[in-house]
Amino acid sequence: MLAIIGGSGLTQLATLEVLRKQIVRTPYGEPSGPLTYGHLAGGEVAFLARHGYGHTLAPHEINYRANIWALKEKGVTRILAVCTVGCITPGLASGDIVIPDQIIDYTWGRKSTFFEGAEQPVVHVDFTHPYCEATRGMLIEGARDAGVAVVPRGTYAAVQGPRLETAAEIDRFERDGADLVGMTGMPEAALARELGIPYAALALVANPAAGRGTSAQAVSIEEISKVLKETMGRVSLVVEKVVERHGHP
Repeated sequence: MLAIIGGSGLTQLATLEVLRKQIVRTPYGEPSGPLTYGHLAGGEVAFLARHGYGHTLAPHEINYRANIWALKEKGVTRILAVCTVGCITPGLASGDIVIPDQIIDYTWGRKSTFFEGAEQPVVHVDFTHPYCEATRGMLIEGARDAGVAVVPRGTYAAVQGPRLETAAEIDRFERDGADLVGMTGMPEAALARELGIPYAALALVANPAAGRGTSAQAVSIEEISKVLKETMGRVSLVVEKVVERHGHP
């Protein structure tokens, strides 16, 4: 079963025919909300709102372990993660959709592994390529089917939040090689890798990062909301095309 994790601007899928909702108890506490199962583009999917269905969980408050464990426990075999980002690299702009292929993790203090505790052996999981290439290919293919332009690769800088970044921090991320900045990319991707769930992200650019373009003096929250409202439909269309091709037993 495919699962879709919705980020800011995607707390529900408008075209999802809801069949049922299920509260999942996990050894790691409560997930962001119940799993919503339904039909989408002829396939059955599971949907989870990363920030909660009322968008009440800040990025650092999300129980990423509970979310990923719950999806695995309920038979999810692939995750499409939707997230909102700021763009750093010249040439990217608000409204662009990027399918990142690399991550730099700047988060701290988050519960970021299942492999901890006295009863657990030491486990090192390969993370050379943090996103599943096959799943990234599905998203690129889905975008082509939908007639939606996407940028097929990029490096995602995962930051702690919930505050936005300083202009100097964005300059640093650019020197480090980052193209995008967001707050939820880690540890979500790493936890999916630990549990062996193929995972890829669809990143919607909501604004130029701090100090860039129209965000040179300040980041406009109103403008972010406007961009999300105007462009999230294209993201949903890409997801639907992926489910149409790959969401059937």
